[in-house]
Amino acid sequence: MSSSRVAVVTGGSRGIGRGIVRELAKIGFDLGINFRSDETAAQSARAEALQLGAGRVELFQADVSDLEQGSSLVDAAIAKFGRLDLWVNNAGVAPEVRLDLLETTPASWDRTLGTNLRGPFFLTQAVSHHMIRLVEAKQIKDPQIIFITSVSSVMASVGRGEYCVAKAGLSMVARLFAVRLAELGIRVHEVRPGVIATDMTGPVKELYDRRIAAGLSPIRRWGIPEDVGKAVAAIASGAFPFSTGTVFDVDGGLQLPRL
Repeated sequence: MSSSRVAVVTGGSRGIGRGIVRELAKIGFDLGINFRSDETAAQSARAEALQLGAGRVELFQADVSDLEQGSSLVDAAIAKFGRLDLWVNNAGVAPEVRLDLLETTPASWDRTLGTNLRGPFFLTQAVSHHMIRLVEAKQIKDPQIIFITSVSSVMASVGRGEYCVAKAGLSMVARLFAVRLAELGIRVHEVRPGVIATDMTGPVKELYDRRIAAGLSPIRRWGIPEDVGKAVAAIASGAFPFSTGTVFDVDGGLQLPRL
């Protein structure tokens, strides 16, 4: 069994996930990096994490939308490390094509909700069973689960309705598991990013450059993956011992009501 605390980050090889991996490495976690297909990016993330201070880093290839692969991912992480202190549900996809709400297709709906909602729900179910066992055996203390959602949980974007529905659902999943697991010694949180510069937002960069400059959010810059990573690392450090089901906004003030 690993003597260091262990975190697994789904979709950890790129974008927000990689920012999370970087910040957890800096505070000394052993890390499991899940990736779907880009092994080159995963190997690069692994090398970077080791350089930044992670004691041990393992790679786990799995498509989290496939429930069988998701179950195997959790089992493989437990087999490799012998423990699991932090699970970060980060992996997600945007619609392949942004379609008006009146044109959204069943195929895009199924793809988006499969990765962004259905997969994380059942991953968390599997993770919870392992964490409960490890807590009862006194092999881990104060494990946590973090869901990376989006301001799209609460802000309507009719050009990608399926994404908004998935993230809104994921916010409720975080609350449900927070309530269910609290008495078992497992705390659950939601980190809700705003407009973050990643491959996913690359196609709308010019649009959001203009909107941010015009005051879309009070803090007039793009978020970066490390902004989200720092929030995750703060939670993982134990800085909020009397909190569960909490939403941590990392959005530059985007959701603040303004006149």
